[in-house]
Amino acid sequence: MSYIDGFVAAVPTANKDIYTRHAKEAWDMFRDYGATRMVECWGDDVPAGKITDFQRSVQAKDDETVVFAWIEWPSKDLRDAGYKKMMDDPRMSMDNMPFDGKRMIYGGFSPLLDLKG
Repeated sequence: MSYIDGFVAAVPTANKDIYTRHAKEAWDMFRDYGATRMVECWGDDVPAGKITDFQRSVQAKDDETVVFAWIEWPSKDLRDAGYKKMMDDPRMSMDNMPFDGKRMIYGGFSPLLDLKG
């Protein structure tokens, strides 16, 4: 079964086009190392919660938009091998990120259900 890396980040709303270009460039690298799919979602209905919410999870500011994204890999083993190789790839540089990567949350997930219409 596939393996999923999930991400939530706060991106300056003014950087939407820059972020989109950044994500497309990142996809080239992830695909080169075995990823089969990448989905980037720009928040447009992300309500504030009473206890927790997406904005608080990444300390989003008023001029930022929450982005929710995931990368699909054929397996955890292929994902782990791909990430190991990416560490030596100059495209993995964090120097030109169009958002504050320190506030991004991420993790790896084994699918529990994958239902389609």
